[in-house]
Amino acid sequence: MSKKPKKFGKKVKDFTAQIFKILSKDPSKSFNYKQIAASLELNDTKSRNEIIRDLKLLKAQDKIHETEIGKYQVISKAEYYEGYLDMTSRKTGYFVCDELEDDVFVPKQNLNHALDKDKVRVYIYNRRSSRKPEAEVLEILERAKTDFVGVIDIQKNFAFVTTTNAKMYTDIFIPKNNLGDAENGDVVLVEMEDWPKKADSPFGKVIKVLGKPGEHNTEIHAILAEYGLPYDFPIEVEAYANKIDTSITAEEIAKRRDMRDVLTFTIDPKDAKDFDDALSFQVLDNGNYEIGIHIADVSHYLQEGTILDDEAYNRATSVYLVDRVVPMLPEVLSNFACSLRPHEEKYTFSAVFQLNNKAEIVDSWFGRTVIYSDQRFAYEEAQQIIETKEDIIPAEISITGEAYKVPKPIVDATLKLDELAKILRSKRMKNGAISFDKVEVKFNLNEEAEPIGVYFKVSKDANHLIEEFMLLANRKVAEFIGKQKKTFIYRVHDEPNDDKLFGLQNLISKFGYKLDLRNKKDISKSLNQLMQDVNGKKEQNLIDTLAIRTMSKASYSTENIGHYGLAFDYYSHFTSPIRRYPDVMVHRLLQYYLDGGKSADEEVYEEKCNHSSNMEGLATHAERDSIKYMQVKYMQDHKDEEFLGVISGVTEWGIYVEIIENKCEGMCRIREIRDDYYTFDDKQYALVGEVSKNILQLGDEVYVKVKNADLVKKQLDFSYLRKKE
Repeated sequence: MSKKPKKFGKKVKDFTAQIFKILSKDPSKSFNYKQIAASLELNDTKSRNEIIRDLKLLKAQDKIHETEIGKYQVISKAEYYEGYLDMTSRKTGYFVCDELEDDVFVPKQNLNHALDKDKVRVYIYNRRSSRKPEAEVLEILERAKTDFVGVIDIQKNFAFVTTTNAKMYTDIFIPKNNLGDAENGDVVLVEMEDWPKKADSPFGKVIKVLGKPGEHNTEIHAILAEYGLPYDFPIEVEAYANKIDTSITAEEIAKRRDMRDVLTFTIDPKDAKDFDDALSFQVLDNGNYEIGIHIADVSHYLQEGTILDDEAYNRATSVYLVDRVVPMLPEVLSNFACSLRPHEEKYTFSAVFQLNNKAEIVDSWFGRTVIYSDQRFAYEEAQQIIETKEDIIPAEISITGEAYKVPKPIVDATLKLDELAKILRSKRMKNGAISFDKVEVKFNLNEEAEPIGVYFKVSKDANHLIEEFMLLANRKVAEFIGKQKKTFIYRVHDEPNDDKLFGLQNLISKFGYKLDLRNKKDISKSLNQLMQDVNGKKEQNLIDTLAIRTMSKASYSTENIGHYGLAFDYYSHFTSPIRRYPDVMVHRLLQYYLDGGKSADEEVYEEKCNHSSNMEGLATHAERDSIKYMQVKYMQDHKDEEFLGVISGVTEWGIYVEIIENKCEGMCRIREIRDDYYTFDDKQYALVGEVSKNILQLGDEVYVKVKNADLVKKQLDFSYLRKKE
């Protein structure tokens, strides 16, 4: 005889979480067991007895008190907290809260309609069957997002939208009258409007049709929409930007330091259109060098309180996708008025330093300037000068496609700046800075934005030259204001987490490397040594990635804790206001303080810092997704080819393999590795063959083929062929 399933399972149920939820929702009211049973829709004697028992247990734990015989009320100091939900891909989550040392597990049945990154109020309790605490969501305080991207499946009178986000554990129900212009199978942007208490899925409506799955523009727009990032500027914002007076006037020049006669040039990527920064160089009578770091004066055009400034603040950053840039500012500013283009006069905000031959700072000056750029270099052209010490740029390197001769003063300036930059870099590394020159994957695209090749961007001396002088300006601006103890926007980076460092140590030991974890300086030194040791090795990209993951995330804050990775006590972002809103705020604050202003409202700027950090995170996710999408698209055309890869991850369900020649990563599922029956050994971080005892572990080289390339999920599946002998 089969038993009827009970509402809360076969075994004696622990109702403490549900009871506490009911009492917490109305902390001023008292409840008896009958009222609680009615709220839980229970009417059997066994469940009622269990509720009575759990009420007594909660009372004994001082979490509730008996206001009168048989009536109970929550004690306000009990175990509930506010924080955020971090979902896993297995329909469970973790509650994250600054007050708690460890994240707390939230089982599926305790989510109560909360979604990833929602701000929630939870009750934390210890399960009887386990010593580990669990949490139940009592209330959703704030939704992280209400707009979702997915594919629509239209039925006769309704539809469902399924997302590709592994952390989104539910589909979205769309009533017939909310379908808009969507057709079956379209990629759509939907807004979640309501989630009734007893409904399995939230209700929503289609707010935009993005296109058909797999089409290039559809997928790129879907990436932006997934993270709530804009694509086009509103018409009124474009119109406002087009009306701005961008002329260079004698009246404005008179208010600035005129540096148009000083030798000035830019060094940028060959395909750049927005030139944020320029360097000026002159030798002084005392033998020292005056070096100007000149930054586009965006805040001259971008006035507070305008719709243009509101739009720039909301965006907070430009987004660099594989095939396009979604700019923070309209093109009239980003590519024209503010861009420090060659042979044009431009308004700039400058940090001007006097350095001696040892790259020691003798003097510094900050303020608004006007400059004239004498030359535009691509990094490759500047690198040619540094490597050859010659003045000829060959046709194959030249951005014009024709060979040309560089004037001697510019050659001399480039070589001296390179020499000083190397001294600055050496000092930084000695002070404990960490050098992460991670290989960047880039794509050669045809006119239809399809990938026809992969190449790797590697930083060379010309890149380091610009980097060091930008770091100098950022550091000295932050120090100048920081020492005045006035509210400012810092770029901060905390020390790495000890647990993550030990985890890295464990993983790299499998490749024969080790870290010295005795103190902060030894950690920095051994991380740098590790980066040098893996350079050019097959495991370089893997270990670079793992090492970067051990680091804390840099962010914006008014509270200065220094920058661990750069080994700076003071650091800010001053040098890229065309593409980063925090730099615009830094320019405004710097000018305000130069004019004698009092310390600004810290609370206001901290809120702006948080917004900027959040938007930076979303942009980074979108950029990574666009790279994954392009890698999948590239590999679609290489399905019959055999590739050598490195095992980059091992899990109980298979191995992740990164192809050496193009850095594309995919999954080989454990059940499809045919040469043996493999099981996961978590101690060795490896798959072990039952019969052969063959081991597949992190860093092993294996041959694979593309089995499936899913553009919508941005996912590669590989077929495992064999291990490299």
